[in-house]
Amino acid sequence: MKQIKVLGSGCANCKRTMAIIEEAAKEKGIEIELDKIEDIGDIMSYGVMSTPGVVIDGQVVHAGGVPERKTVDGWLA
Repeated sequence: MKQIKVLGSGCANCKRTMAIIEEAAKEKGIEIELDKIEDIGDIMSYGVMSTPGVVIDGQVVHAGGVPERKTVDGWLA
């Protein structure tokens, strides 16, 4: 199971990023643990200055803007 964190303040882009990840995992039948991190200190601890950010299994894979669906599919492959 992949542990995925979406870093951001709760803006529309953050919510859309979470939805894309949830949809992709469900369609692929992959079990994930998806968390939303809103604390600015926690976000900065990952070195992310532009949100939304995405962290998978402790590694930052994306920062700034909504990722494309094909990119998310690649993360879950």
